[in-house]
Amino acid sequence: MQLEELKKFSSEINSKFLFDFDLKKSNWFNIGGKTKAYFKPDNLSDLILFLKKFGLKEKIYILGAGSNTLICDKTYEGVVIKLGKNFANITMLPNSTIIAGSACSDKKLSDFAMENEVGGFEFLACIPGTVGGGLRMNAGCFNREFKDILLSVQAIDRNGRVLAIPAKKIMFEYRNNDLPEDLIFLSASFKGFNKDKEKIKTKIKELKDKKDNSQPTKIKTSGSTFKNPINQSDKKVWQLIKESVPQDLNFGDASISEKHFNFFVNKGDASFNDMIKLINFVQEQVKKKTGIILEKEIKILE
Repeated sequence: MQLEELKKFSSEINSKFLFDFDLKKSNWFNIGGKTKAYFKPDNLSDLILFLKKFGLKEKIYILGAGSNTLICDKTYEGVVIKLGKNFANITMLPNSTIIAGSACSDKKLSDFAMENEVGGFEFLACIPGTVGGGLRMNAGCFNREFKDILLSVQAIDRNGRVLAIPAKKIMFEYRNNDLPEDLIFLSASFKGFNKDKEKIKTKIKELKDKKDNSQPTKIKTSGSTFKNPINQSDKKVWQLIKESVPQDLNFGDASISEKHFNFFVNKGDASFNDMIKLINFVQEQVKKKTGIILEKEIKILE
């Protein structure tokens, strides 16, 4: 019955609504099965309509760039929402303030800030995700995080109500915040500072070179697999993994990157189960060797 209602709804809006949609190519691991329904809203009004009708009835998963998502090979019995290009707009405001839609890529936001001579956004050039994903997990690198530049978040709840939340009302911690999991981020306001464009360009190049020297690129990976255990050890997670498991460990085509031990790689046609086995095995071995329980940074859709 629910599927019939979704099909009827899909015919009443202009936004893309697909059924039995293959998710394999929508994530960086290139792993995954299908979803019952895939919704790509072009505008806020279609998203509000959908949430008012199905927000509390359906399982919903918000997919950004798919750069830190591992997707199950079985069909996801819910609706995967990927915000359309109208949620990727960027606007410059006075006083080095920028508003960016949550579907905007972190790199695009970093480039926009550079072109407008706004400093503080350089680190975003090294994060391969979207603004929405960055907000959800307080993404960061090189000692900078989303919380450091955030002014406020605009979001929508499962009832279709639009909310504005000031950054000071949000409790941020390493790769996390206290906002409800079922909030969908629409956009965010960020604050930087005036900085010469050439100096910004130099800083971005410096950070990118640092990243390229230490992390694998142009392969099927999903970034950092585990969070650094900041309260349990002074070692980084890659060091704990290196000391606990053999470097050439693999399950099927799921393996550990030689360049960065916290990056797991699909060397060819790894399945969801291959990657989960690798993740679980590494967790078990690190716990056995060090007593530390690693917490996953990647999101898992099953």
